[in-house]
Amino acid sequence: MKGIILAGGNGTRLRPLTLITNKHLLPVYNKPMILYPLETLRKSGIDEIMIVCGKEHAGHFMNFLSSGENYGVKLSYALQHDAGGIAEALGLAEDFADNGKIAVILGDNIFEDDFSNNIKSFRKQNGAKVFIKKVTDPTRFGIAVIKEGKIISIEEKPKNPKSNFATVGFYLYDSDVFKKIKNLKPSKRGELEITDVHNMYIKENNLSYGVVKGFWSDAGTFESLFKTSKWALSRK
Repeated sequence: MKGIILAGGNGTRLRPLTLITNKHLLPVYNKPMILYPLETLRKSGIDEIMIVCGKEHAGHFMNFLSSGENYGVKLSYALQHDAGGIAEALGLAEDFADNGKIAVILGDNIFEDDFSNNIKSFRKQNGAKVFIKKVTDPTRFGIAVIKEGKIISIEEKPKNPKSNFATVGFYLYDSDVFKKIKNLKPSKRGELEITDVHNMYIKENNLSYGVVKGFWSDAGTFESLFKTSKWALSRK
């Protein structure tokens, strides 16, 4: 199975820092943010990885990570020309996936959990698998509505959330994900939403889920970046 790190976007919530470089290269305590999702994939047994990044700072990624040899992985790169959403960025990795199953992680999502067992079991499955965790601010995330042990819908940043289970930025997909992306229409935000992809799998009764037990952070704001840095320091 191959891995994909989605590290595009404009990082507007972290300006002026992101006027200098991509947010995924900002430090989380003592190392750049991008190394955390890369390590999550590597620990899960995935060493062939593509990084999808914006064109403005693509050279920064390549200068820092190069081929990935120093980090025990083999890296490829793809450029996202505009901030068209997570699903659009993922669509750029279709050739890299080569009709196989993939693990996808958002470049600003930092996990304590080890996903290796989930990945091993998913090799024998079809469909998609998402991961959820209880949050105190559900209006910020895609929120899973669960009934009788199944996710029946996912609502993107709902004003009136029906639960507090956020879908975090780690996903497993079969090769059908790229067909679904091609059938998407832009949301009101003008982006191709990954939540819409997940709801397509739900309609097919083909979406499973796991629960994140350890630390998780979406380090895309100053507050969450600071919180994550404190967690990283406590681990050291």
